[in-house]
Amino acid sequence: MEKNGNNRKLRVCVATCNRADYSKLAPIMFGIKTEPEFFELDVVVLGSHLIDDYGNTYRMIEQDDFDINTRLHTIVRGEDEAAMVESVGLALVKLPDVLNRLKPDIMIVHGDRFDALALATSAALMNIRILHIEGGEVSGTIDDSIRHAITKLAHYHVCCTRSAEQHLISMCEDHDRILLAGCPSYDKLLSAKNKDYMSIIRMWLGDDVKSKDYIVALQHPVTTDIKHSIKMFELTLDALISFNKRTLVLFPNIDAGSKEMVRVMRKKGIEHHPNFRAVKHVPFDQFIQLVAHAGCMIGNSSCGVREVGAFGTPVINLGTRQIGRETGENVLHVRDADTQDKILQALHLQFGKQYPCSKIYGDGNAVPRILKFLKSIDLQEPLQKKFCFPPVKENISQDIDHILETLSALAVDLGGTNLRVAIVSMKGEIVKKYTQFNPKTYEERINLILQMCVEAAAEAVKLNCRILGVGIGGGIIHQHELIHGSSFCAAELGHLVVSLDGPDCSCGSHGCIEAYASGMALQREAKKLHDEDLLLVEGMSVPKDEAVGALHLIQAAKLGNAKAQSILRTAGTALGLGVVNILHTMNPSLVILSGVLASHYIHIVKDVIRQQALSSVQDVDVVVSDLVDPALLGAASMVLDYTTRRIY
Repeated sequence: MEKNGNNRKLRVCVATCNRADYSKLAPIMFGIKTEPEFFELDVVVLGSHLIDDYGNTYRMIEQDDFDINTRLHTIVRGEDEAAMVESVGLALVKLPDVLNRLKPDIMIVHGDRFDALALATSAALMNIRILHIEGGEVSGTIDDSIRHAITKLAHYHVCCTRSAEQHLISMCEDHDRILLAGCPSYDKLLSAKNKDYMSIIRMWLGDDVKSKDYIVALQHPVTTDIKHSIKMFELTLDALISFNKRTLVLFPNIDAGSKEMVRVMRKKGIEHHPNFRAVKHVPFDQFIQLVAHAGCMIGNSSCGVREVGAFGTPVINLGTRQIGRETGENVLHVRDADTQDKILQALHLQFGKQYPCSKIYGDGNAVPRILKFLKSIDLQEPLQKKFCFPPVKENISQDIDHILETLSALAVDLGGTNLRVAIVSMKGEIVKKYTQFNPKTYEERINLILQMCVEAAAEAVKLNCRILGVGIGGGIIHQHELIHGSSFCAAELGHLVVSLDGPDCSCGSHGCIEAYASGMALQREAKKLHDEDLLLVEGMSVPKDEAVGALHLIQAAKLGNAKAQSILRTAGTALGLGVVNILHTMNPSLVILSGVLASHYIHIVKDVIRQQALSSVQDVDVVVSDLVDPALLGAASMVLDYTTRRIY
């Protein structure tokens, strides 16, 4: 095993309640099954899987060649609010015997259904670790409350989007137990569209139906407003009848109100209408092909706003059931679906369009990340959850570990005159700073940086600072987070090339911004002028024991030295051209210049933007940082930001 502290296999129980959660759990189950040296898999099936009216979908689990260890009949029929509560109670009565018999190390629970709440409650009370899939998301119904309740019971979290991850952190979940993996179903979705699909379309919709010329409809009751959701379903069917396109209608789930929705279908003769095909269940592999090649999908299923975006298929999302979900541009919301005409107009707007494919919910590599995450679970760690509450000012109690250790980073600033290394705490405080004159040669410079870092690291031990890493470089912030890049080298902005025949750069290239505008570049130009007796003007002097540097060049320019002014103008122009390239590439809302040279460059940079940038980006704000030691703080933030998040 990788990190779990045991010499035995990890016993994983996957419990699935319905066709929807199985589509997310199956890829994980297949992954676990392919690594028998690490895992033992137990499968528990309950909920609507075992009901004939909902397709007896446990059969697709058997068809996937999984051994079902336990079948639990937990659904109390009635399809109303009381039946949902009774179903949870029945599951709670039956699950303890199953869990006592299986004795899993960890139970994997998906999503936000009432059955899943019973699973999580049972496992938590029986001291079984819980891995929750798709926590942190927001939809818009009672499912939100159930999902967040499961989050509080779960010990580990696999989320699908950056926003979901931030929601979990805001809910005080331990950062180290959150994995941003993407949605497991996307591992199958993103490789599905090229398969043979016409035979599947013909099987479910008829031989005369063409790709992109049919509709998939999937609508569920909203348990917090059953009466309205039934009326909305009736209006949807009326609109689909009027729209006159072949339509595959899937039966709703087992939530309260579903029985009434089925009555509406039968009242309108949907099961016998020539334009409609009404089915209880479609295997997920085939369902993928159907929605991928549909002219439109309509309803309020999470599938419409999550999975269908992977294909760019147009979606009409009705009502409030998914109102809080992140969506791609393929989704048209009809939140107040209170008239047939409004729904019909949405069909006319969406049907037959093709949108860009969206990967909001995954990149196709979720399962390997999840398996690696499972292997890292240490069963020797205490079972009791820890919550990461924000600090409360009134709380004056202290923890000895916090007193004895401060999470910190080493920040390195390679200036033209000086090299600086600092110990920077998580709060952005510079604990200690070291400064040395910058040596002349590259080898001496590297050796000095290493020496200073070693000295700072040794001092950090005495200062009770735990060094998490070393930071060097510029930064791009997107959606309030630093971009690190695939090899942690993103935002090497100083090495943007702004001239094909510019001066040599320390990186081995030439014409980089750094070769023109850095402190070292200005020091080089200042030394050239000084050696030619062209630097000093009236009112200036350089002591013999003082090295000529960038500040002398700036002083000479202020005192009217035309050559010094030209050098600074060229340097500022090079920086400005680099900023223009960044504006055209990233289109940021703000550019912050930092360091002692920033105030001398800002006006030139703004002039270059006005002259060279596209009109669409010329209004960007360019400001000088007012932070003390911004280069050191920025370098430290690259380390502190990354090491306090968990992404494989």
